[in-house]
Amino acid sequence: MSASHSQNPPSPAEPLRTQASSREAFSRNLALAALIALFLLSVAWELWLAPTGRGTLAIKALPLLVPMAGLWRYRLYTFRWLSLMIWLYFAEGAVRAASESGIGMWLAIAEVLLSVLIFVACAMQVRLRLAAAKAHTAAANAQPG
Repeated sequence: MSASHSQNPPSPAEPLRTQASSREAFSRNLALAALIALFLLSVAWELWLAPTGRGTLAIKALPLLVPMAGLWRYRLYTFRWLSLMIWLYFAEGAVRAASESGIGMWLAIAEVLLSVLIFVACAMQVRLRLAAAKAHTAAANAQPG
């Protein structure tokens, strides 16, 4: 617990939120769906659709499994670090979209689009949650105590 939280405990009239707002739920669901889609795209791309070499590049999909549980549980920290990590997939997709042709190029474009979608959804989640926390703190400080 932070020191500011212990100085200003929530009043009984205004308890802490336990439910996500509809916009927070939307951004979480969007990020999670796009992350799952990117994982499936990465695996299918490297194993069946347009494998590079012996399909060993499919291992690039494994790091995408790590944030799934955090997104499911609305962990703000997960949204923050995923919004940074996802740029690695964006960069790979951009390079491969420019250097490959045929189905490989289209798969790379899909990777870029899914990466941007994940970033936007994560950024939206972080902004909404920080704004809600700021509003809650302001309301708690405005109450006579």
